[in-house]
Amino acid sequence: MGTRRIEVLPDKAALVSRALVRTVEILEAAIAQTGRATIALAGGSTPKPLYAALAQQALPWDAIHVFWGDERYVPPTNADSNEGMARQVWLNQVPFPPENIHPMPTNAADPAIAADQHDQHLRQFFQVAPGEFPALDLILLGMGDDGHTASLFPSTTALTVSDRLVTVGQKANQPRLTFTAPFINQAHHVMFLVAGVDKQSALQQVLTPTGDSTTYPSRLIQPQGELYWLLDQAAANALPAESLNSPANG
Repeated sequence: MGTRRIEVLPDKAALVSRALVRTVEILEAAIAQTGRATIALAGGSTPKPLYAALAQQALPWDAIHVFWGDERYVPPTNADSNEGMARQVWLNQVPFPPENIHPMPTNAADPAIAADQHDQHLRQFFQVAPGEFPALDLILLGMGDDGHTASLFPSTTALTVSDRLVTVGQKANQPRLTFTAPFINQAHHVMFLVAGVDKQSALQQVLTPTGDSTTYPSRLIQPQGELYWLLDQAAANALPAESLNSPANG
């Protein structure tokens, strides 16, 4: 298990600015070390301004490969699509080679088939055998007010999947595709972006030393590399001081 770092920023704008600095640092370091960087994106409103800010950076786009940690089972043209949002504000604004963008497929009649297809695509890209888990350089995550992350929702079967990279998540009767917790936990860096007073209660349960991962799935995320929580003050207000000051393992 790697290190856990928690940083509280005054507001969402400051959170995004800090996330931009850290994201660029991680991408540039990976490219310097291996010649390429891999990043998985989160959906939702909190990371959207981060993606817009990344579009203004002078990065070697041909060396960066983009994935998604989860996706609603809708076409990329749908307003709810994580892929569509990221393309609009970032990926279509810079000269990314098309082959460097790896969206989750959402056109199969059965989401389980699409999950299999993307699982195979990831294994081919990272050149890993069945049963092995590759490591992305950076996975960006959000957290819902119910404690879910990616499309790992409370008390769903996706939480127990341990032999796949991608599985089907469920929110009510709406299927989604999602990275599995073991795959996320292989990452070199995982960065949560959490903003808003509505996250306070779940955040307390997720960051406490002991708790229920089935009820608060974000607790499952304990990567081998760096776990980085970026919080705005509104989200962090109810956290005890020892949670914020502890640099210890999560």
